[in-house]
Amino acid sequence: MTDATSAAPSPAPLRTTALDAAHRALGATMTDFAGWSMPLRYGSERAEHAAVRGTAGLFDLSHMGELTVTGPEAGAFLDHALVGHLSALAVGRARYTMICDAAGGILDDLIVYRLADDRYLVVANASNAETVLAALTARTAGFGAEVRDDRDAYALIAVQGPRSPGILAHLTDADLAGLKYYAGLPGTVADRPVMIARTGYTGEDGFELFCDPADAPALWAALLAAGDEDGLVPCGLACRDTLRLEAGMPLYGHELTTATTPYDAGLGRVVKLAKPGDFVGRTALARAAEEAAARPPRVLTGLVARGRRVPRAGYAVVDAAGAVVGEVTSGAPSPTLGRPIAMAYVDPALAAPGTEGVHVDIRGAREPYDVVALPFYQRQK
Repeated sequence: MTDATSAAPSPAPLRTTALDAAHRALGATMTDFAGWSMPLRYGSERAEHAAVRGTAGLFDLSHMGELTVTGPEAGAFLDHALVGHLSALAVGRARYTMICDAAGGILDDLIVYRLADDRYLVVANASNAETVLAALTARTAGFGAEVRDDRDAYALIAVQGPRSPGILAHLTDADLAGLKYYAGLPGTVADRPVMIARTGYTGEDGFELFCDPADAPALWAALLAAGDEDGLVPCGLACRDTLRLEAGMPLYGHELTTATTPYDAGLGRVVKLAKPGDFVGRTALARAAEEAAARPPRVLTGLVARGRRVPRAGYAVVDAAGAVVGEVTSGAPSPTLGRPIAMAYVDPALAAPGTEGVHVDIRGAREPYDVVALPFYQRQK
């Protein structure tokens, strides 16, 4: 029997990345994110956002969950465990994919890198890393494959923005010009071994550097020094969210949940129903594909405010008569557009760009919004 007067257990201490001291030395405002102490901003999040759009920004992403899959049947196993066709991925390339439950609900969205014929790196969101690790491990039965938790083996630093290739070129002799989007290669940056991936979550060109945590502080300092004349600034999670929102990129727990399928989110393209063999969730996802083709229940679309009031996740989308026709999943002021924006699931009849009469209920006031196609922002190539 528990003593009712006893103190509640203390919460687990926040995990820190290898760059924690560097963030604090730069005066970062820190926040709890998925059990990690992470930089929210260093000064003005609008200035950090503008730097990524105009010059370059530097991010610590070491909270992400890296899982290594190895073995002679690693590719076949991932074909079974995930919705994508990962065995068809060429060595050195990466693919955006998802892991779903048997009902087709999204457990997480992932990036998978093929490092060798029999070795893959699966990168999960920090908040879902344990869930993905458990699901992948359970799904290895019958396959010659092993899943290893490598979260402590990596730090992850991203340099994003139009000047990122030039900045990184100061520190590496890797063939950055030949490195395609969603590809990676081993190399050295500032004389430290890394995997250089041309991936990101900002809507801009950029790179993500997977390295030994012990090398992360030196890499961070070298990148800041190399990018000083190009306007590179350290960036926190606050501007990362507005950047990805402008780029129409989904966030787990907002646009993606176990209650949504990839088809609900307009991402049915990641589901490879025609790949060989069965995979977890295939039957449910085939049914979801048919339903989406016939008439989706709601469509993920973009909303741009005509006024200045900012929509937030969970706010109701209503029609001219006040009837609820959808729900906001993400919303924020857009530094690039200069107006509040939102992604929302909306009834198909009102989801087409240019549709009139769409409002967001913001604390009892119906605020008018323009329906637009996603993304809100697309970089010039």
